[in-house]
Amino acid sequence: MHELSLCQAIAGVVKPHAEGRRVNVVRVQIGALRQVVPESLEFCWTLVREYEQLADAELELEFIPAAVKCRSCEEDSQIESRWSICCPRCSSPDVEVIRGNEFLVTSLEVA
Repeated sequence: MHELSLCQAIAGVVKPHAEGRRVNVVRVQIGALRQVVPESLEFCWTLVREYEQLADAELELEFIPAAVKCRSCEEDSQIESRWSICCPRCSSPDVEVIRGNEFLVTSLEVA
Protein backbone atom coordinates (compact mmCIF):
# COMPACT_ATOMS: atom_id res chain seq x y z
CA MET A 1 0.00 0.00 0.00
CA HIS A 2 2.11 2.89 -1.25
CA GLU A 3 -0.68 5.33 -0.37
CA LEU A 4 0.61 5.42 3.21
CA SER A 5 4.04 6.62 2.10
CA LEU A 6 2.37 9.13 -0.25
CA CYS A 7 0.41 10.56 2.69
CA GLN A 8 3.59 10.80 4.73
CA ALA A 9 5.17 12.72 1.84
CA ILE A 10 2.15 15.05 1.70
CA ALA A 11 2.47 15.75 5.43
CA GLY A 12 6.18 16.38 4.96
CA VAL A 13 5.38 19.10 2.42
CA VAL A 14 2.47 20.60 4.35
CA LYS A 15 3.98 21.01 7.81
CA PRO A 16 6.83 23.40 6.92
CA HIS A 17 4.49 25.58 4.84
CA ALA A 18 1.84 25.67 7.56
CA GLU A 19 4.43 27.16 9.95
CA GLY A 20 2.60 25.92 13.04
CA ARG A 21 -0.85 27.13 11.93
CA ARG A 22 -3.85 24.80 11.91
CA VAL A 23 -4.37 23.29 8.46
CA ASN A 24 -7.99 22.95 7.36
CA VAL A 25 -7.59 21.69 3.78
CA VAL A 26 -4.78 20.18 1.73
CA ARG A 27 -5.36 20.16 -2.03
CA VAL A 28 -3.48 17.59 -4.09
CA GLN A 29 -3.37 16.91 -7.83
CA ILE A 30 -2.89 13.26 -8.76
CA GLY A 31 -2.32 12.10 -12.31
CA ALA A 32 -4.18 9.08 -13.63
CA LEU A 33 -0.89 7.25 -14.29
CA ARG A 34 0.18 7.41 -10.61
CA GLN A 35 -1.76 4.24 -9.78
CA VAL A 36 -3.29 5.75 -6.63
CA VAL A 37 -6.45 4.26 -5.15
CA PRO A 38 -8.42 7.31 -3.94
CA GLU A 39 -10.22 5.52 -1.12
CA SER A 40 -6.96 4.07 0.15
CA LEU A 41 -5.23 7.45 0.01
CA GLU A 42 -8.08 9.08 1.94
CA PHE A 43 -8.01 6.33 4.57
CA CYS A 44 -4.24 6.58 4.97
CA TRP A 45 -4.55 10.36 5.31
CA THR A 46 -6.81 9.90 8.35
CA LEU A 47 -4.03 7.87 9.98
CA VAL A 48 -1.13 10.10 9.01
CA ARG A 49 -2.82 13.39 9.87
CA GLU A 50 -3.32 12.27 13.48
CA TYR A 51 0.32 11.23 13.81
CA GLU A 52 1.59 14.43 12.16
CA GLN A 53 -0.54 16.81 14.29
CA LEU A 54 -2.70 17.73 11.28
CA ALA A 55 -5.90 16.34 12.80
CA ASP A 56 -8.23 18.95 11.26
CA ALA A 57 -6.74 18.77 7.77
CA GLU A 58 -9.08 17.46 5.10
CA LEU A 59 -7.63 16.08 1.89
CA GLU A 60 -9.12 17.36 -1.39
CA LEU A 61 -8.04 15.38 -4.43
CA GLU A 62 -8.06 16.57 -8.01
CA PHE A 63 -7.51 13.82 -10.54
CA ILE A 64 -5.71 14.72 -13.76
CA PRO A 65 -6.51 12.54 -16.78
CA ALA A 66 -3.62 11.12 -18.75
CA ALA A 67 -2.76 12.56 -22.15
CA VAL A 68 -0.15 11.69 -24.74
CA LYS A 69 1.38 13.22 -27.85
CA CYS A 70 1.85 10.61 -30.54
CA ARG A 71 5.16 10.75 -32.35
CA SER A 72 3.67 8.81 -35.29
CA CYS A 73 0.51 10.76 -36.08
CA GLU A 74 1.37 13.88 -34.02
CA GLU A 75 -2.05 13.83 -32.34
CA ASP A 76 -2.53 14.97 -28.72
CA SER A 77 -5.02 12.62 -27.07
CA GLN A 78 -6.45 11.90 -23.67
CA ILE A 79 -6.12 8.24 -22.78
CA GLU A 80 -8.70 6.36 -20.77
CA SER A 81 -6.77 3.23 -19.84
CA ARG A 82 -4.25 3.24 -17.00
CA TRP A 83 -2.76 0.06 -18.41
CA SER A 84 -2.04 1.12 -21.98
CA ILE A 85 -0.55 4.38 -23.10
CA CYS A 86 -0.73 3.77 -26.82
CA CYS A 87 -2.14 6.46 -29.09
CA PRO A 88 -5.94 6.14 -29.14
CA ARG A 89 -6.00 7.41 -32.74
CA CYS A 90 -3.42 5.20 -34.48
CA SER A 91 -2.53 2.66 -31.74
CA SER A 92 1.17 3.53 -31.90
CA PRO A 93 3.13 2.90 -28.70
CA ASP A 94 5.54 5.70 -29.69
CA VAL A 95 4.04 8.42 -27.49
CA GLU A 96 5.19 11.08 -25.07
CA VAL A 97 3.16 11.40 -21.86
CA ILE A 98 2.21 15.07 -21.56
CA ARG A 99 -0.18 14.80 -18.60
CA GLY A 100 -1.06 12.20 -16.00
CA ASN A 101 2.12 11.81 -13.93
CA GLU A 102 1.28 14.62 -11.50
CA PHE A 103 1.54 14.25 -7.76
CA LEU A 104 1.51 17.75 -6.38
CA VAL A 105 0.31 19.58 -3.29
CA THR A 106 -1.28 22.61 -4.95
CA SER A 107 -2.57 24.60 -1.99
CA LEU A 108 -3.30 24.70 1.72
CA GLU A 109 -6.09 26.34 3.63
CA VAL A 110 -4.81 27.37 7.04
CA ALA A 111 -6.38 29.10 10.05
